[in-house]
Amino acid sequence: MTTLASLLGAVPRWIASGPGSELRRPLGITIIGGLLVSQILTLYTTPVDLLLLRQAAPRLGARAR
Repeated sequence: MTTLASLLGAVPRWIASGPGSELRRPLGITIIGGLLVSQILTLYTTPVDLLLLRQAAPRLGARAR
């Protein structure tokens, strides 16, 4: 929800026209792109990390004993 709110807040910067928009538009594109990339990475890497840790747990526990 936070990512979506931030993304929607950056949309006016991205579609703006008028004085100064040539400076604001790249910022809006950067914000939106960064939020999308970070959200996709988070949604894919977190489950993979947890699966790897779950598989490694028995091996790590055996070493500790």
